[in-house]
Amino acid sequence: MKQTIMVVEDDKMIRELIAIYLKKSGYEVVESSDGEDAKAVFLEHQPCLLILDLMLPKISGEEFYEWILEQDQNDVSVIMLSAKARIDDKISGLNLGADAYMTKPFDPNELIAQVEAVLRRTSHFCQKIVAEGLCIMPKKGQVLLYGKDIKLTKFEFSLLHYFMQNPNLVLSREQLITMIYPNEEHTVMDRTIDAHIKKLREKIEDFPANPKRVQTIRGMGYKFVANK
Repeated sequence: MKQTIMVVEDDKMIRELIAIYLKKSGYEVVESSDGEDAKAVFLEHQPCLLILDLMLPKISGEEFYEWILEQDQNDVSVIMLSAKARIDDKISGLNLGADAYMTKPFDPNELIAQVEAVLRRTSHFCQKIVAEGLCIMPKKGQVLLYGKDIKLTKFEFSLLHYFMQNPNLVLSREQLITMIYPNEEHTVMDRTIDAHIKKLREKIEDFPANPKRVQTIRGMGYKFVANK
């Protein structure tokens, strides 16, 4: 799965140029042009790395990054961009917690090299699958829904992980039973899976009676819908 990088930059030309280079290098890219809008984009996509301009409209890059830290998002790496080239400004940015600091103007190839260097050091902290605000972190045993921690049982977590590893595929009840009860004889009833899914929907769906994420495919099983 491609790693997601978020570019927060108010200059449209610079933002689009960065996005082009990142996509050519094989990354998923999401964008925002101001610090306030960036909050919603961040919660929906849960990126592994931010490329963050410090001089943004509405709220500054520093304020936005402080907001991220308040969300307990310590698995997100940050490369700060700024027109401020003084050494004091660089030290200030790095002291905030940035993994790298680059001054404008910059060579896009150098930025990509910085991205790759940062992710080599930090990507093991950022192992997650994200779909429209729903984020599962298997190594941490954690699920977030638009940044809010969701408590799942062991079986609910296993189901969700399997669904998100296989988006938009119909999975039969037998497949799901084998996956979450691997050491059991086939004595687990279909209705047991249905009960787990009912509880899972209550925790991750806006309207559990009319689910949009985990959908029932009549006569076949279930499908986790992840729109791109």
